[in-house]
Amino acid sequence: MAIPGFVKAEFDATLACGRPEHGIVRLRCASCGHDAVVAFSCKCRGFCPSCGTRRMEASAAHLVDRVLPRVPVRQFVLTLPIPLRLLLAARPGLIGPALGVVHRLLARQLAALAGLRDALCATGAVTIIQRFGSAANLNVHFHCLALDGVYRVGRDGRPRFVAATAPTQSQLQALLAAMIARLMRLFVRRGVVVAEADRAWVEDAPDRAADADMAAADGPSALPILHLASTTYRIATGPQAGRRIATIGGGFHAAGSGKAKRLCAEIGGFSLHAATRCRAGDRFRLARLCRYVMRPAFADDQLSWDGAARVTFELKTPWRDGTTHLEMTPIDFMERLAALVPRPRLHLIRFHGVLAPNAKLRAMVVPQSPGSARPRHDGRTQRDADAAASAGRADAPAPRPGLRWADLMRRVYDIDMRTCPNCGQGRLEPIATILDPDVIARILAAMALQPRAPPG
Repeated sequence: MAIPGFVKAEFDATLACGRPEHGIVRLRCASCGHDAVVAFSCKCRGFCPSCGTRRMEASAAHLVDRVLPRVPVRQFVLTLPIPLRLLLAARPGLIGPALGVVHRLLARQLAALAGLRDALCATGAVTIIQRFGSAANLNVHFHCLALDGVYRVGRDGRPRFVAATAPTQSQLQALLAAMIARLMRLFVRRGVVVAEADRAWVEDAPDRAADADMAAADGPSALPILHLASTTYRIATGPQAGRRIATIGGGFHAAGSGKAKRLCAEIGGFSLHAATRCRAGDRFRLARLCRYVMRPAFADDQLSWDGAARVTFELKTPWRDGTTHLEMTPIDFMERLAALVPRPRLHLIRFHGVLAPNAKLRAMVVPQSPGSARPRHDGRTQRDADAAASAGRADAPAPRPGLRWADLMRRVYDIDMRTCPNCGQGRLEPIATILDPDVIARILAAMALQPRAPPG
């Protein structure tokens, strides 16, 4: 069994992330001539905590400032049973059709809660595909940030937002049951699930089209084994293969639930949670929610290594049985990370309804750049929209411009890469991008900096 090339490339890029010997950008202050260097980032999507945190900040700011209107937003979290998690991890081409089913049913529910027929109105949502659980395990599930209501187009051609009432527990249960029925019919039609009168199971046929360019030349892909082990908290390979990951502070996470959660429906391994809602004007809470759904798989401070044989992973929230840490060998941890790497060209953020890129109403409901006087699709200028926002209208918040790389460094690491640290007044500007290791070593030596990053 072999590891696909895109997984190997992810490890190589992550190991080079932030290491100056692999490439730097040289900065200079125009006022005092002070020099500074910044190492390249890997910008990977799998498990790099540094790049994942920057991506979280950039994506959350984009959603709040450029995508989500100033209307109520409710989060719907759909989790799947283990066989379907493995199916979607192995066949990511099924995610798009599955999300189409989920959004159509959700749109119908929101229209009913708003007192309208779904044919007379339009909804919008952003779905974030999360591939990990709280223990950096493979857990493909969906966080859907849905506008908590519908848009109805008036005679003047302008959309008006109609808020929806909160769903009841029975309505949420019925919605989940409908999602399960439609999803299973979809998977049966696609030939990936076999259904009989009293049971259903996932077909074990390989996805040859998806794996044709992924498998290494010396054997079939090892990803299915890594996915299964990561999903079930087990060791994938070696003499301990099949055994559960060691835990500290308690036994293995027990299945089952304690007291019932508010607005949370559960049926046969599926669950749908809808208790989190942001009010129309609470952009701070919305930004925090966006950062939460866009967060990386884990943070650096959750990991510790004794330098010899064991990696300890600290859980952010203890399990119900008291477990606080997981212990594994470095190889077991690397296998766990390999399972989290998404396939290339797999979009992890999907837009639905009026928020979709080609939706007719999108330009009239999403936020616009502040101060812009360009005409919108409804004939108004952005200044007209800003006036409507100041009057309490829900279709035109005043966003910030998009975040640049230096802004992300300041927000994430509290490092100001624009103001010169030497004179405190000048502005640091990039003057060169350097890739040659010998040149990098000489520059760093001249600046009394280490030519190689310290191990850590």
